[in-house]
Amino acid sequence: MSLKVSEAALNAAKVLVVGDAMLDRYWFGTVERISPEAPVPVVRVTREEERLGGAANVALNVKTLGAQATLLTVVGNDDAARKLRQLLEQQGVVTLLGEDPKLYTIVKLRVIGRSQQLIRIDFENQPDHEVLHGMLGDYERVLCQHQAVLFSDYGKGGLTHIPRMIELARAANKPVLIDPKGSDYSRYAGATVITPNRAELAQVVGTWSTEAQLHERAQTLREALKLDGLLLTRSEEGMSLFDAQGHIQVPAQAREVFDVTGAGDTVIATMAAMLACGLSLRDAMPIANRAGSIVVGKFGTASVNHQELFS
Repeated sequence: MSLKVSEAALNAAKVLVVGDAMLDRYWFGTVERISPEAPVPVVRVTREEERLGGAANVALNVKTLGAQATLLTVVGNDDAARKLRQLLEQQGVVTLLGEDPKLYTIVKLRVIGRSQQLIRIDFENQPDHEVLHGMLGDYERVLCQHQAVLFSDYGKGGLTHIPRMIELARAANKPVLIDPKGSDYSRYAGATVITPNRAELAQVVGTWSTEAQLHERAQTLREALKLDGLLLTRSEEGMSLFDAQGHIQVPAQAREVFDVTGAGDTVIATMAAMLACGLSLRDAMPIANRAGSIVVGKFGTASVNHQELFS
């Protein structure tokens, strides 16, 4: 039985989210025929929707749970950035948005027909410079006002300067949570916990054929990076936490899986909110597991509130 965290405790908790923010666009339509130009469906768009994505969705998840969220990120000077600001303001997420005219604000456009995603179109450019470096002063200024720091790395170039940020957070005794990306985890050294999924971990430690092999490789990586914990999300197999005490696993909570989009965002946002409330990694994990199981039953990038999580 997992612990229950009160709404009052969550309301007082503050999480600083740093990373690559995105705008998720959805075009919903009907599919009634195949195009005469190519063997592809013709979608007649009937509705459009815009949602927070990437690190912005992580911050929204923290806020929806009942905690306070501050998002530190860099966006472009474009319509997508203005829409992102508007959505964040509507949701009550405190923002520190740097602006870089050379940067396109990342947009992911999903075309949906017959309740299925038909195609995703990404609008982005890879920055040729360190986009968040100029915001290090803002980061240092607000760090002390938060109980936890969450880095949402989507490999878009925003977190090249992460080692210094981790160092500052740990020096201030703040738990640091990282949703990792890529094959080089050395830049995450010194964090409290990282939360890779199976594919992401295999990219770093290689594929495993047995549980014993997984345990050995996960613990070796955790010790090499000087992490308190490595939380592996395992889809239908639940979650595994590797820490100095060993390993614990919580099973997935059976429910219909509708859409896994953003489930990892929900898991790490819940972990960060729980750690900000003073819970340990081992106490926070089953709560995050429940949050993840709830959100996959929803469509698109979604979030979970206090009542859903603890009722």
